[in-house]
Amino acid sequence: MATLQKRTLGKSLEVSALGLGCMGLSHAYGPATDRREALALIRAAVERGVTLFDTAEIYGPFTNEDLVGEALAPCRRQVVIATKFGFHVVDGKQQAGLDSRPQHIREVVEASLRRLRTDVIDLLYQHRVDPQVPIEDVAGAVKDLIRQGKVKHFGLSEAGVSTIRRAHAVQPVTALQSEYSLWWREPEKELLPALQELGIGFVPFSPLGRGFLTGAIDENTRFDSGDFRNNLPRFAPQARKGNQALIARLAQIATQKSATPAQIALAWLLAQRPWIVPIPGTTKLHRLEENLGALRIGLTPDELRDIDSALSGIAVEGDRYPKELQAQVNR
Repeated sequence: MATLQKRTLGKSLEVSALGLGCMGLSHAYGPATDRREALALIRAAVERGVTLFDTAEIYGPFTNEDLVGEALAPCRRQVVIATKFGFHVVDGKQQAGLDSRPQHIREVVEASLRRLRTDVIDLLYQHRVDPQVPIEDVAGAVKDLIRQGKVKHFGLSEAGVSTIRRAHAVQPVTALQSEYSLWWREPEKELLPALQELGIGFVPFSPLGRGFLTGAIDENTRFDSGDFRNNLPRFAPQARKGNQALIARLAQIATQKSATPAQIALAWLLAQRPWIVPIPGTTKLHRLEENLGALRIGLTPDELRDIDSALSGIAVEGDRYPKELQAQVNR
């Protein structure tokens, strides 16, 4: 097992500087990856030194946790498993609405522990803030699970600053997971300063813009009918065409550093704060290795300024989410 650079989330959760987002192996991007190939990819990440693996009950639903649990069972004590609760699932199908009632959290955790083949969840996130349940009740429920030894650390996903503060006052929050990348920099306004103040780590999902920042997607790309990018305004063909200007500039910068656009995008994120741990996802071994190569790229302060300057004049076209999903974030 190789050793990668380490970073610390919150006060004490040490993980590899890049994690692996496992969602896309069985959820949201079309047909699930062949199980043997998916198991092999997760285990290849372990061999290369990745120690943070991200899943959720809703991915599948359920099938992704089962996959991650099987893949990591042989090395369970050497890795950190993060999973999430908060959606409403009936008979294996996601229903409308959210559910973070304390009783539901307890039920989800018991089921997740079984699927993950473990006796403890290292990092448990609330997947989306539930406006029907006070965040203090959510944090209190997770605090009880930590006392019982079933959970080690508490996290929030896509939460706003005031919610983070309220939760943190009840049970210290180890990590916030939200989208952050070169084409979604909203967290810089309020979230990053608050996380810095409170000593909370940041785990950016979609650090490669759901694949766009790799340079492999343009206006002619056709997604599988089951790929949720078909429903995202930022991935409408016209937006993809307009956003090629960002990719073109990113590719120029990458060429100067003998790197790929994806590696520059990840290296840029890693350079923003020492407590940021991106979790790019992939289904392909060569992409996993490409992403990990970002850890070998050091960007100087001058280079970071050049990147900001080069990209500052390029407006990203298209909203991140359709309106109904946007209403669930930054609460």
